[in-house]
Amino acid sequence: MEISIIISTYNATKWLEKVLWGYHNQIFKDFEMVIADDGSGPETKELIDSMAKNVFYPIKHVWQEDEGFQKSRILNKALMACSADYIVMSDGDCIPRNDFLQVHQDNKEAGHFISGGYFKLPMDISKMITKEDIISGNCFNKTWLKERGLKKSFKNNKLTTKKAKAAFMNKITTTNSTWNGHNSSGWKKDIFKVNGFDERMQYGGQDRELGERMMNLGIKGKQFRYSAICLHLDHKRGYKTPESIQKNLDIRSKVKKDNIKYTPFGIVKEN
Repeated sequence: MEISIIISTYNATKWLEKVLWGYHNQIFKDFEMVIADDGSGPETKELIDSMAKNVFYPIKHVWQEDEGFQKSRILNKALMACSADYIVMSDGDCIPRNDFLQVHQDNKEAGHFISGGYFKLPMDISKMITKEDIISGNCFNKTWLKERGLKKSFKNNKLTTKKAKAAFMNKITTTNSTWNGHNSSGWKKDIFKVNGFDERMQYGGQDRELGERMMNLGIKGKQFRYSAICLHLDHKRGYKTPESIQKNLDIRSKVKKDNIKYTPFGIVKEN
């Protein structure tokens, strides 16, 4: 396999099903799917077993007991299950455009990671999208979305920007090249060099902290916000707390101040 994809999920089967159909529709096909399941109930396993019979790509289901928001821990377990040397990470609420993996594949480079973009949808449109809309590509069509209530915004350019313009927009965007949980990719060896995700961290920037340690190691980010596109389906965030946000900000501040490259709270645990 050229690519291992890690998709995180937790009790969101309707969204996960749409996402898995999105990967079934990819132009680039040499990949495996690793689902990082942070304690979902049996409905998620039933969906995965059913989808595995209907999509062309292999699926690995990595599950752990529900002990609250422990995404960093399950992502480290998923990293251990990946077969490929190159890893794409996204979420179970992000439907990839059909060229999503091709963009990551074409632009991967030694000593770099890729920072992609997303297009956030409101709840009503998120619910409307069907398998047929994903396979046909209609859900990525700005006109189709506007007919269903999408409001006018500069961000809509992500859906219509062609290759040359997308390359220009990627170059001039003021958004930093950060490791984003919804859309990033990098070499497995680089992720393992920094020991994966810091498992002390819950919701709020734990993905960016991984990227910050990689950058401290000398791995550079490449911005493809207008090329590697996925639709972000709306959902509630009951696990978001001021305490977890502040705790993670403190850890990230120390990583930056002390130029930390390796966490002892990652894949390999130090006694």
